[in-house]
Amino acid sequence: MTMKDVTSPVPAPATPDAALPLAGLRVVEFTHMVMGPTCGLVLGDLGAEVIKVEPIEGEATRTLLGSGAGFFPMFNRNKKSIAIDLRQPEGAALARRLAATADVVAENFRPGTLAKYGLDYEALAAGNERLVYVSLKGFLPGPYEHRTALDEVVQMMGGLAYMTGRPGDPLRAGSSVNDIMGGIFGAVGVLGALVRRGVSGRGMHVQSALFENNVFLVGQHMLQYAVTGRAPPPMPARDSPWAIYDVFTVRDGGQIFLAAVSDAQWQAMCDALALDDLKADPALATNNDRVRQRARLLPVLAARLAGYTAAELASIFERAGLPFAPISRPQDLLDDPHLRATGGLADLVLPDGERAGGTVKTTLLPLALDGQRLPVRLQPPRRGEHTRELLQDLGCTDEAIEGLLARGVVR
Repeated sequence: MTMKDVTSPVPAPATPDAALPLAGLRVVEFTHMVMGPTCGLVLGDLGAEVIKVEPIEGEATRTLLGSGAGFFPMFNRNKKSIAIDLRQPEGAALARRLAATADVVAENFRPGTLAKYGLDYEALAAGNERLVYVSLKGFLPGPYEHRTALDEVVQMMGGLAYMTGRPGDPLRAGSSVNDIMGGIFGAVGVLGALVRRGVSGRGMHVQSALFENNVFLVGQHMLQYAVTGRAPPPMPARDSPWAIYDVFTVRDGGQIFLAAVSDAQWQAMCDALALDDLKADPALATNNDRVRQRARLLPVLAARLAGYTAAELASIFERAGLPFAPISRPQDLLDDPHLRATGGLADLVLPDGERAGGTVKTTLLPLALDGQRLPVRLQPPRRGEHTRELLQDLGCTDEAIEGLLARGVVR
């Protein structure tokens, strides 16, 4: 995100709150970092009332620097904030009262942490059999459950870093892929549990985990090994099922990804670029022929492409209906004409830091319901922004709230 003004000239209409599928559902989340907040983000974007219970000092991602600077505003829109000191008995009791009002409770703390405060699944479900409780962990229950997990940890042990980096140089993926997808899978589990609750009248305990999410992501390579008997090399080694599926450096040092993944696309590419000799070469007639000839074909093709600019090739491939992509940086997407035209970017007010109160652009969930994007209904909250409102909803008097504030139980 940037302070740069990026407008959407033809924004997609926002969906009214009452029309959102989870309108009327209450979620209370005890989450931090990325995975847990992502689960709440998805449910909130779909219309649920999401209440974020923060530590008294505020969630730590509010003040992260570097690549974590965007975590809090990215994953905490459409939420209310209440800051409670769970270490104080009064605070834990308030949190339990709040959780008792929830359809869904979400948490991503180490196993056993919330049990100290009576906020574990067993304790809360004993008083509310309709409760759906989602735990977002590093590992599902088993031998690794006690380990401390991070996205990078499970990428390394789960084969993703091996497949992403060059041979001998494992590399983490360029986003918090397991945290984000693990949160999404947690939300998917919640939706399934809610449907089941509509039939049985009972909630259930949903669990999602970073490691298992990562294993699911590399499952295609595990099956590749099972099918071929050959260990899959890292993706940069380009053991591709298609010969033309690569980044090419072209005129003026520009770069572009180009692909031809079928015989029809190969012929269309040859026609578009006047590669008549390559099209007529019987050794390149089929996709598998071209894969076998890749070492010979690619240098020839790279030399032919070097006379074009990346923009010229993009225009040629777009007219021919062929796969292509510019090599974009995240900040470039703020000016992307497709995102601007479809309302894929929304205004967001920063709650913390030197730019607090400033308006930036953020990305919406990558889906539409009846052609409408899911809107930002609530800006990322300031720490404890809704504390007083939520305590009043619990029946606390103004005098009682002032006492809780004075004793540092809430903020």
